[in-house]
Amino acid sequence: MGSRGTRAREIGSAFPPTQWLLVEAAHSNDPNQAAIGTLLNRYWKPVYSYLRRKGHNDEQAQDLTQGFFYEIVLKRHLIEKADKTKGRFRSFLLLALDRYVANVQKQQAAQKRAPSGKLVPLDLVRPLDLPASVAASAAENVFHYAWISDLLERVLDQVEAQCRRDGKTTCWQVFRDRVLQPIFDRTTPPPLKEICERLGIDGETKASNMIVTVKRRLRSTLWRQLRNSVDADDQVEGKMEDIRRLFPMIVQDAK
Repeated sequence: MGSRGTRAREIGSAFPPTQWLLVEAAHSNDPNQAAIGTLLNRYWKPVYSYLRRKGHNDEQAQDLTQGFFYEIVLKRHLIEKADKTKGRFRSFLLLALDRYVANVQKQQAAQKRAPSGKLVPLDLVRPLDLPASVAASAAENVFHYAWISDLLERVLDQVEAQCRRDGKTTCWQVFRDRVLQPIFDRTTPPPLKEICERLGIDGETKASNMIVTVKRRLRSTLWRQLRNSVDADDQVEGKMEDIRRLFPMIVQDAK
């Protein structure tokens, strides 16, 4: 839909195990440029958002984000030093980031920290449009919100593709128009009757059932994604609660 590019840029915890293989590819003697690009595109938003909340302006946050991923995550193999038994990866990552920023400031480096060929085009983005309550909270909360937002955007893309593939495009359209679009446009949801008339749906009950169908798919896809970032099934629910709290209208009643 039209707001796809911005909807969950508003929206961590740990690198999912599937991403560790991606990191290994990026660290090899002959680095996989596609792996590097995917890695950075997935994780620059929480880091950048964290730095902005810490008081760095847009240009400073961009340079520090570039430098941190290039110098610390890639060149110094930060991921290989992580130990799951010693706590959350997010805490480990932010500690490394804080140390990096402190060193940069201490050295008062005049040169840009990013390599000549930028790893991710941060100069093409704008500061994230965070809700006021999140933007005013601790930097760690901003990091967490950005991580969840990016995850949710990817999950929504997957669910939309599944619906279109399975012949449930109308189900997705009802969910989009009634649930998603009003959230990201910050408008009042249109009446179901209006949506039914526009999409040719026979009755509001049928439209409501379509929304439930999409929410169930959303919950299932989201659960699988979250399961990759924890060690046991019972840890997934805690993460689901975080998402329900931040994005209740999207995830609620998805069981």
